[in-house]
Amino acid sequence: MSTQELLIERDGPVGTVTLNRPDKRNALTFEMYAGLAEYCRAAADDVDLKVILVRGAGEKAFAAGTDISLFRDFKDAEDGLAYEQKVDGVLSDIENCPKPMIAAITGACTGGGAAIAGLCDVRLATRDMRFGFPIARTLGNCLSIASLQRMSALMGAARTRDIIMTSRLIEAEEALGMGLVSEVFDDADALFARANELAAQIATFAPLTLQATKQMFARMMAAEPAIKDDDLIAMCYGSDDFHEGLEAFLAKRKANWTGR
Repeated sequence: MSTQELLIERDGPVGTVTLNRPDKRNALTFEMYAGLAEYCRAAADDVDLKVILVRGAGEKAFAAGTDISLFRDFKDAEDGLAYEQKVDGVLSDIENCPKPMIAAITGACTGGGAAIAGLCDVRLATRDMRFGFPIARTLGNCLSIASLQRMSALMGAARTRDIIMTSRLIEAEEALGMGLVSEVFDDADALFARANELAAQIATFAPLTLQATKQMFARMMAAEPAIKDDDLIAMCYGSDDFHEGLEAFLAKRKANWTGR
């Protein structure tokens, strides 16, 4: 299942997934999303797999969201709707994975990277971690309601609103204080050493207890009423502003937002 951009390794009961595009700050491709989702689905049938550790290659990023260049192929709102539905499906597969998951976060953890890390059961980070969804100053797109629900369950609705409205990124000390991460480390080596140690420890615990707990949380989320958001997603992805934001981001210039 490993590919050049998604490395999957096994050390006894611990599986390690490495998002492997360090030159692109591990920005996610559609193949990387699909590979991670497939691995999480297959984990349910692997009785010897006890824990999954997710990390980014290098020291600069866990994952800096979806590779922005992929959006250049988007022509209209339908492309945006299909993208959000695909990502929601991936996130659901991660959310429903019965194995405990640990995110070892270095540097940038934004957009899709933040969504993935947010669905892990335990998050550890380096002091240079930056977590959030700065879409209001980059692409001008939006999160789906399912993603907003997940983030609100994780951080609270007020903080979720705050980081999206201000496009600010949560730094390590704030993340530690609010429980978003449980431990902070000075460098990547210390982080990864602790992540491996913790994974090995969790692998010795009662698997049914951990599985039942994860599934209870998943059922709590599933019990939330379904809310339609296609019109709002279409409004953003079908707008002139989305295409302006995309081109401005790739050209490394400030976007000229018009609200159209």
